[in-house]
Amino acid sequence: MERRSFLRNSILFTGGIALLGAGNIAHADEISYVSNRPAIAKRKFVSDAVEQTIEKVKKEISNPELSWMFENCFPNTLDTTVQYSEQDGSPDTFVITGDINAMWLRDSTAQVWPYLPLVSEDKKLQALFQGLINRQTKCVLIDPYANAFNKGADGSHWESDLTEMKPELHERKWEIDSLCYTIRLAYHYWKTTKDDSCFDENWQGAARLIVKTFKEQQRKENQGPYSFQRNTTRTYDSLPGGGYGNPINPVGLIVSSFRPSDDATVLPFLIPSNYFAVVSLRQLAEIFTHTGSNSKLANEALSLATEVEEALEAYANSDHLHFGEILPFEVDGFGNKLFMDDANIPSLLSLPYLGAISNSSSLYQNTREYILSKNNPWFFKGKYAEGIGGPHVGIDMIWPMSIVMRALTSDNEEEIISCLKMLVASHADTGFMHETFHKNNPENYTRSWFAWANTLFGELIFKLYKERPEILSRI
Repeated sequence: MERRSFLRNSILFTGGIALLGAGNIAHADEISYVSNRPAIAKRKFVSDAVEQTIEKVKKEISNPELSWMFENCFPNTLDTTVQYSEQDGSPDTFVITGDINAMWLRDSTAQVWPYLPLVSEDKKLQALFQGLINRQTKCVLIDPYANAFNKGADGSHWESDLTEMKPELHERKWEIDSLCYTIRLAYHYWKTTKDDSCFDENWQGAARLIVKTFKEQQRKENQGPYSFQRNTTRTYDSLPGGGYGNPINPVGLIVSSFRPSDDATVLPFLIPSNYFAVVSLRQLAEIFTHTGSNSKLANEALSLATEVEEALEAYANSDHLHFGEILPFEVDGFGNKLFMDDANIPSLLSLPYLGAISNSSSLYQNTREYILSKNNPWFFKGKYAEGIGGPHVGIDMIWPMSIVMRALTSDNEEEIISCLKMLVASHADTGFMHETFHKNNPENYTRSWFAWANTLFGELIFKLYKERPEILSRI
C-alpha cells in the first residue's frame, strides 16, 4: 500500500535538542495515511492482543504521521518475520531478521520483546514466545558460539569462513550478547507469565553450555576453542591474531570477538556486553534457584557474575579528558581503552534499558554526555537528525535505533519529544524505520526491511502510551 500524501516537518536544533519548525504541524484532516501493513491474509502471525493495542495507542497519538508509523512498525515482526509451527507437539517459532532469511539470537529476542506485556491476554502470543524459547534452546545446543541460524540444515554462503561451521548455522560470529538475549527472553517470559515449563532438560543443558562458554572466553588458561577468519576486504568482518583477535590480559572479563553490530571488536573485552552478561548470569542463577534443579550451577553463575562485575569496576572505569569518569566501549586488560559507542544494542547508551546500570548514576550520565557529543567519533549531527552510527555502515549514517534508545533511556520530556520528531523527519516517506539513514538525506538509507528497528520504535511508543501519554499528545 502507498501513502497518499506527505508533509515533511522541518527540524531546528537548539541546545542539542531538535525542535519542530514553526508553522509545519499538519492537522489530521490535511493528510491521509494508508496502512503499509501486508493484507490480513498475508500476515505471518496475527495476535488479537496486539491488534487491540494498536487501536488503543493510535487514539492517544495526536500527530497522524506518528500514529501511522506506529501502526506500520509495531506489528512488523508478527506481520512479516514469524514462522510458527508445532514440532512433536511443542511450539516452535523461527523469526527471521527481515531482508536476511536467517534468525539471529539477539534480533529474534528483541523483535518479539515489545509484545511480552501482552502474552497473558493472548494464548496464541504466549505459544509464540514458548516456541521461540524452544527454538533458541535448540540453537544454543547446536553451537553456543554462533550468532545466526538457518531454519534447517540448509548451509550458508558463509560456510567458507575459517571456523567450525555447521549446516544449521547462517553465521558463526562469537558475540556475548547472543547468549545474554536467550536468557533475557526466557527469564522475562517466566516473570511475566509465571510459567516455568520452558526450563526443561534441554533448556537447562543450554544454560550449562552458556556458563561454560562464558568461562572459556575469559581465556584464563588458553585462547579457548573459538577462532574465526573470513576471506574479505572488510576489516571488521574478520579477526586478527590468527582468528583469535587482539591480545588480552585475562583479568576476569569475557572476550566478545564481535560486537552486536556483527563487527569485530578492536579490544576484545566489549564493555556493554560484559555488563549485560552480569545481568544475565544473575537471572540464570535466579532461575536455577527457583527450579531447585541445579544449585551448583546457580552458585557458579552468581560467582561468575561477581567476578565480571569486579573486573568491570577495576578495568572499565576511566577518567576522560573532558567528561570525568566514564565507561569506554572496549578494553584489553592491559590498560588500553577504546572510547566510542555503537548504535547496536547492547551499547553504552542502552545499559539502563538492559537493567545493567542506574540511569541516574554519575558514571552513566557522564558516559551518556560523552557518547551524545562530537567527542564520540560515531555520533553524527545533520540537517534532519542527530544520533549514533557505527563502523558497520560508516561515516555520517545514523541508526534510528540509537535515537529510539536515547528516548527509552531519557527522563527528560523535551529530549524524548525531540527524538520522536527526528524519527518522524527521517523515515523517508516509508512509514518504517531503517538500519541507517544519511544525516543530511533520509532518502539515502540502508535496509528497507529491518524488523528489529521497527519493533523497537513500536516499543518506545507503547511505553510512552503506558507511562507518559501526555508526550504523545504533544507531538
